Amino acid sequence: MTDLASQRRLAAQILKIGQNRVWIDPERMDDVDGAITREEVRKLIHEKVIVSLPEKGVSRSRAKIIREKKRKGRRSGPGSITGAGHAKVTKKEAWMIKIRSLRRKLRELKASRIITEATYSQYYRMAGSGRFESIAELERNLKASDLWRKR
Repeated sequence: MTDLASQRRLAAQILKIGQNRVWIDPERMDDVDGAITREEVRKLIHEKVIVSLPEKGVSRSRAKIIREKKRKGRRSGPGSITGAGHAKVTKKEAWMIKIRSLRRKLRELKASRIITEATYSQYYRMAGSGRFESIAELERNLKASDLWRKR
């Protein structure tokens, strides 16, 4: 196997492409080996002994599939969301979720007569002031204060 580096370099310059894109016909290696001038290399290019390969690109098929799925609303779950905690759920949204669940629980307790009206209004205000972090804490506080009525 002969080294055709200089012919490959000349061909690349003539074709205005990179050396890796120069294809030399393996059947006509001897002819290419004999070509040492630009003119001879040009002749071989004309005879299609030396050819430029097409450019390689990155396939967009996977990207297209993903884009199509995102249009349908897929791939947007909690695992795809990046950022700090308050960037995912704003502080206001977090508060709204918490206060609504606390108030809902208080309404249920009042409706099922586990707490009195007075206790309900007192704990409603406490919840609104940010006293409880969760429903579990609210229930613990009610039981600790002995305001949880037995049926």
